[in-house]
This record gives sequence, structure tokens and C-alpha cells, in this order.
Amino acid sequence: MPFVVKQCEMRNLRIAFGLLTTLPVRLPDDWSAGDSGCAAVWYPLVGLVIGALTWLAWTGARLLFSPLVAGVLAVVVWVMLTGGLHLDGLADCCDGLFASVGRERRLEIMKDPHIGAFGVIGLILVLLLKAAALASLVATSGFAVLLAASLARWCILLAGSFPLARPSGMGADFAAGFRRSFMIWGAVLPLVIALLLGTRGVLSALAGAAAAALILWSAKSRLGGVTGDVFGMIVEIVETVVLLVFVAN
Repeated sequence: MPFVVKQCEMRNLRIAFGLLTTLPVRLPDDWSAGDSGCAAVWYPLVGLVIGALTWLAWTGARLLFSPLVAGVLAVVVWVMLTGGLHLDGLADCCDGLFASVGRERRLEIMKDPHIGAFGVIGLILVLLLKAAALASLVATSGFAVLLAASLARWCILLAGSFPLARPSGMGADFAAGFRRSFMIWGAVLPLVIALLLGTRGVLSALAGAAAAALILWSAKSRLGGVTGDVFGMIVEIVETVVLLVFVAN
């Protein structure tokens, strides 16, 4: 039995990396409904790995280039590690959530593969803010990237307690396998990182969680619940907020 449990958890870890990153981790061939939710407890760890690789790129780039160029290059690496997965959700949510239309029309807009004005503006602002924040970080606060990436993916777990806006899609698959206990176990890693980073780390974690809560409230109010795109928006906004708190005066 312990071997079966261990094998199951390794499969979930593989799913988490396969879903959230472009790292050479292949998704299982025997995909079952709810697998993305079952793997959710590993999301903060995946975020930590993404953050660590981004931090390495940022640290190396700072040795060769100006802070601004290093910040931009680090964002490029960050995006490449996720394949732009969350940015796509951010753009769709910006188009849908900010549209002055009804709930059903908002959901239709978010399913449309074409990007609108709000989506473009949202993408540009988030990427610029991330690059500017990374350019403003000093070496001693560079580990903020680890907290940003890990906490943001834990905030996806917060969304698991909200109703679904539509009965299908990635959000529905996530909900099918998600367990509320994952929020507690998943919180351990970002909480430890925040505490190790001191007062600024705790404040940035609180600010990031508050930003996620605001997005979730908006999604429930305007969409009737959450979707996979909402997960993506949460990740991008929480990462940005955490970085901004670290560079605030």
C-alpha cells in the first residue's frame, strides 16, 4: 500500500510539472478526469522551481547587463518556463471581466481565441511591471521571485473553494479532483519562504493573497464563479503584487 500511495503522488507531481511548465516532463497517457485537481497540492512546489530557475537567470543576467536588461531577460525566462499559460488566462479575463456586458456574454468573450483591447493592455502592464520590479530588486531581495512564483500557485488552490462559472473546461477538471485539505498542505512552502524573507516577505504574501481574493470575488460577482482563465489571472497578478511590495519604498 505505501508503494501504491508513493507511486500515485509521483504521478500527481509529474502532472503538476507537465501542466504548469514547459520543462521536459511528459503528462501521463492515462489521463483521468480530475487529475489537474489531484495534482494541485504540488502546485506551490512547481512554483518554487519556476521561481528558482527565474532567479538563476536574473542573477546571471545581472552579472552581464544593466538591471533593466536583466529584469527584461528574467521575465522572458519566466514566460518561457510556463509557455505563457497564465498570461493567456490573464488576457482572456481582462477582456471578459472588464466588458460592460452580461454574464453569459463575458464567458463567451473569454472563450474567444482572439485578444481584445483590455487583454492587450493587461498583458503589457503586467509584463512591464514585472520587468521594472525585477530591475529594481537588489541582490539581497532577489529571493522574492521564489515567493512570488510559489505563492501565486498556492492561490490557485484558493480558487478551488469557489463555484464554477461553467460546467466544463480546465476549471471543471480541477474541481473534480481538488480537496480543500490541499490548501493547508500547499500553504506550508510559501509560508516558510515568506517567514524566511522577514517582514517584507510576510507583507508581500498578505498582499498577494488579498489580490487573489479580490480577483476571486470579481469572478464570482461577474461570471458566477471561476474558470481556468481566472486561475491564470490569479497567478500573474499575485506574482506582480509580491514583487511590487518588495520594491516599494
